[in-house]
Amino acid sequence: MRALVFGSLNIDYVYQVPHFVQRGETLASSSFQRFCGGKGLNQAIALARAGMQTWMAGAVGTEGDFLLEELRRAGVNTAHVCRSETPTGHAIIQNSPDGDNCILLYGGANRIISTEMAAEVLADFRAGDLLLVQNEISSLREIMTLAKERGMPVALNPSPMETETLRPLLPLVDVLILNRVEASQLLGRSMDDAEQLLYALSTLCPGAQIALTLGAEGALLYHDGACFRQASFPVKAVDTTGAGDTFTGYLLAGLTEEEPAAALRLASAAAALAVTRPGAAPAIPTREETLRFLSEQSRAEAVI
Repeated sequence: MRALVFGSLNIDYVYQVPHFVQRGETLASSSFQRFCGGKGLNQAIALARAGMQTWMAGAVGTEGDFLLEELRRAGVNTAHVCRSETPTGHAIIQNSPDGDNCILLYGGANRIISTEMAAEVLADFRAGDLLLVQNEISSLREIMTLAKERGMPVALNPSPMETETLRPLLPLVDVLILNRVEASQLLGRSMDDAEQLLYALSTLCPGAQIALTLGAEGALLYHDGACFRQASFPVKAVDTTGAGDTFTGYLLAGLTEEEPAAALRLASAAAALAVTRPGAAPAIPTREETLRFLSEQSRAEAVI
């Protein structure tokens, strides 16, 4: 199976701040860094580092060459990334001392994706290849529909959340990966019980596998009517920016070769490692690092 990530490529401008800037406030940052980012780019790198043959499709502006270089270094094929006169998408990210983040997003070249471009890209893929999409590019419905017509399973990470846009697309989804806030927004109501939230989601996209990330509470996976739970791993968070994208890539790679519980544990371990490092794409661990971390965790759990 090959994986095609049709998604966003962004430049992340990251600022370390004592707290998130408030309305009317001017706040000095203690440091500034520039990273490769975009949920599409991050998830493509996560898939590749998890061991899948991965292709990236999308668009960058003239200043986006270093994003393509980062993808290639991770083993991602970038033949389907086009160049545009529109500036590369970017994100302004505030990181607080406790490792939390706040993000302002500009779509840029990510919003020039057309139906014609989607058809040209998907013509190179076949039934059984995996499509992974998010909600940071244009022509999302057309991309998903064309993929389903070709017999490709479709995975969706519905972020950023736009309920009116995304809810009608759920019948096209084979794997849905989202967090608790996004799940509540899709449902139109919140639930204290995470498992009940997961089962409620399953009525919106029947037959799909659904992963629900819960931050410090771990993650859940709905698979063939059963619910699997994985506790979070105890780590010191430095930057949570790429955790969800790391989880997404590793879960999808794991589900192609592992039992659901093992895939969920692999994805949770990779995400735990990612939050101990700064940045999004640079923080995503390799498969070897993740397996080594899991081995250490298993030994620690055995002692307890």
